[in-house]
Amino acid sequence: MQLGADHVRVRVPATSANLGPGFDALGLALALHDLIEVRALASDAVVVDVVGEGAGEVPGDESHLVVRALRTALDVAGAPQTGLHLSCVNRIPHGRGLGSSAAAAVAGIVAARALVADPTALDDATVLDLASELEGHPDNAAPALLGGATVAWLTGTTGGARAARLDVHPDVRATVLVPSARLATSRARGVLPQTVPHADAAFNAGRAALLVEALTRRPDLLLEATEDRLHQGYRSDVMPSTFELVQALRAEGLAATVSGAGPTVLVLDDAAGPDRVGQVVAELVGGAADWEVRAIEIDQRGVVAERLRTA
Repeated sequence: MQLGADHVRVRVPATSANLGPGFDALGLALALHDLIEVRALASDAVVVDVVGEGAGEVPGDESHLVVRALRTALDVAGAPQTGLHLSCVNRIPHGRGLGSSAAAAVAGIVAARALVADPTALDDATVLDLASELEGHPDNAAPALLGGATVAWLTGTTGGARAARLDVHPDVRATVLVPSARLATSRARGVLPQTVPHADAAFNAGRAALLVEALTRRPDLLLEATEDRLHQGYRSDVMPSTFELVQALRAEGLAATVSGAGPTVLVLDDAAGPDRVGQVVAELVGGAADWEVRAIEIDQRGVVAERLRTA
């Protein structure tokens, strides 16, 4: 297969995974975006320019995650490899539990889809599969790809990733509290036990099912639906400030969870009820330099790509 374009732009959202009880399964797309432009070059050169998050830190060569994902996708599509010039404007914080690596993987694969002559060679199912292989699990990749809320899983027979998209109720709003500190996902996962009590597993299964109802039809149930016994408590020692803040917010009646592997805190609330999030957050962390508070819309579209004309 040949390339059908040589200049594309991709916009990909931040995501929050787990949402409390939905460990490695539930995710939500947030309207905070990375923007990547990709040009195919006639030479073998690879140039990566980064502005914003990760500037001066992420690789500027073949090892950059967007480049690796793009090259993997070109191989799957049977398209030729090419030199690349990436221009990245990154707004998704790195190492904070907002899906920056999943966004990079999805962006690279979807950039390849926009470049190739036949985009159907990289349909959504293939994109999710490839991104999940790069990530290890699909909970962030699914909402980054599809938008809204998603339930994602790995099939038992082939290990392939699958996802179902949920239409989020229009009254659901999100606020993220982003700390200055970072936490590696590998460290957050490393403290989880190999086994958990059956009662805790049953509790989380019920709350995860309830959360689907709360996100789509009954936002008034968000506080109860975001209760968790499976992972957040076990991680308290590696992100004590995050865990304490989640507990404090929940004590005030707000549906607060650890976003992904942390240490960002996600608060979901119901716009139909009293707006208490700003007041409570201001009382708990108001003005603290360690926390940045952002009210963020739910991203309903997921990743978006377009072909650009080369000047």
